[in-house]
Amino acid sequence: QVQLVESGGGLVQAGGSLRLSCAASGRTFSSYAMGWFRQGPGKERQFVSAVDWTGSSTYYADSVKGRITISRDNAKKALYVQMNSLKPEDTAVYYCAATARVRFRVTEYDYWGQGNQVTGSP
Repeated sequence: QVQLVESGGGLVQAGGSLRLSCAASGRTFSSYAMGWFRQGPGKERQFVSAVDWTGSSTYYADSVKGRITISRDNAKKALYVQMNSLKPEDTAVYYCAATARVRFRVTEYDYWGQGNQVTGSP
């Protein structure tokens, strides 16, 4: 098992940058593929980005491609997402999640963090 805790959210002006972190506990973090999802007001949770267990293969939703970068540090048991050129429509609760292999659907992830609010102001 793995426990996940996100941090780093907050209020950012449009065009600004933010980095979210996800700290994992448990001995098997490096064996999991990891993902970031977000849930905006009145919307379903949606895929944002994913990375394989090595960190070498990354995947992005079209809505964020070119603006965010996912990365991981297995030695630190940490997952990150650097978000640039933030837009008001990026406002959402962001979740990190773990799964056995890279997946893109909410239902295919086994472990979730509690979520962290990111608000992009106009």
